[in-house]
Amino acid sequence: MTNRPVKEFKVGRVRAAVWSNESEEGPWHSVTFSRLYKDKDGNWKDSTSFSRDDLPLLMKAADQAHTFLYQENPAAEAQDEPGVSG
Repeated sequence: MTNRPVKEFKVGRVRAAVWSNESEEGPWHSVTFSRLYKDKDGNWKDSTSFSRDDLPLLMKAADQAHTFLYQENPAAEAQDEPGVSG
């Protein structure tokens, strides 16, 4: 069985994948980013490096992932912020 992201956001060729993780303190999320491209043989590949023109797409995908995480559990996210008590 392959570990799959709980949510993916694609903006153009940039993808944000939200992952659920477990720890002794409980569940938490992480986000990975990748850029899709075709190699010289026409096969789809992904990379974790981004060009200047990819950066606006990366920002939009990061914003979508951020919004998703706050909608999933706003109280837990607020507790992680400095100066905010739960």
